[in-house]
Amino acid sequence: MLKAGVLGAGHLGKIHLRLLQQSEKYELVGFFDPFTENATKVAEEFGYKLFDSIDELMAACEVIDIVTPTLSHFDCAKKAIENGCHVFIEKPITKTVSEAEAICALADKHQVKGQVGHVERFNPAFTAVREKINHPMFIETHRLAEFNPRGTDVPVVLDLMIHDIDIILSVVQSNVKNVHGSGISVISETPDIANARIEFENGCVANLTASRISMKNMRKSRFFQKDAYISVDFLEKVAEVVRMKEVPENPDDFAMILQNAEGIKKQIYFDNPAVQGNNAILDELETFADAIQQDTTPIVSLRQGTEALRVAQQIIDCF
Repeated sequence: MLKAGVLGAGHLGKIHLRLLQQSEKYELVGFFDPFTENATKVAEEFGYKLFDSIDELMAACEVIDIVTPTLSHFDCAKKAIENGCHVFIEKPITKTVSEAEAICALADKHQVKGQVGHVERFNPAFTAVREKINHPMFIETHRLAEFNPRGTDVPVVLDLMIHDIDIILSVVQSNVKNVHGSGISVISETPDIANARIEFENGCVANLTASRISMKNMRKSRFFQKDAYISVDFLEKVAEVVRMKEVPENPDDFAMILQNAEGIKKQIYFDNPAVQGNNAILDELETFADAIQQDTTPIVSLRQGTEALRVAQQIIDCF
C-alpha cells in the first residue's frame, strides 16, 4: 500500500480523504489544510490525522493528493515533487501553462509520477464506448450546470469546459490547428458562458459549449465518424452507438434502411452498450497507484493535463 496524504479538506478534498481511506491500494496517512477551523472540524468528525504543516505531511508520504484551489496547485506540486512524492493534482493542473510545463519538468527530473484529475475519463458511459470512437471528424459537447459559487474564481472554461477539452484531445489523434472562442460574464467576474471551436490538422472539428448559470444540468457529447454516431451522457451515465452498415441480402421487415442520391443503401443499427457502475474518483486514484507500482504512464498524465490547459488558455485568450 502506498502512503498517501491529502492537501485540502474542502468539498472535494473530503471525498478524496474518504476514498483513499477506503482504498486497498493506499494507506491514508492524513491531511493538511491551512484553514484551521475547517481542518480541525474535519479531523474531529472523521478521525483523519491533521498535520501541523505541509512539510510534516510530505515527510510521511509517498503520494500527495492535491485538492486545493487551482491558484495553489503549482506551489503544492512543486514542494511535493521536490520532496520525492508522486502527485495527483485535481484539474486544471495549474493556473498557467508555464506553471504546468515546469511541473512536468520537475517530475521528470525527480523521477516521480503525476496524474491530473480529469475524472470524466473514468466515467463509465465514456469507458463503455471509448474503443468504439475511431477517427471522429465532428464532435459536439454541452456541459451546463446550475449556478454554484464554488469554482467561480476561474473562467467557466477552466471550471467546466476543460473536462470536454481533455476528452476530445484523448480521442482525436491529431494536433490542434486553430482555436476560436467567445465567452461572457453574467454573474461572476470571469466568464460564466463560453463557446469554442477547435480545428485539428486532420480535419476534425469540435464545437464546445459550457455554462454555469443554466436552469438544468447537462453533460453530453456526440462523436460523428464514418458510418457511426456515438452519444455519451456523462451525467445520466448512458451511451448509444448508431452504426450504418451495408444492407444484407434479406433485411428484416423492421430494418431501418436509408438510401442516398446515388442509390447506395445503408442499414441503421442501434447499440446501447452496457454501462457498469463505478466510482470514477476512486478509479482514477487507484489507477494512479497501479501506474506507480507498475512503473507505467498514468491514464491522465501531467503532459496530457498540460495540453488540456494549453487549449483552454487559447480559448480564454479569444475572449
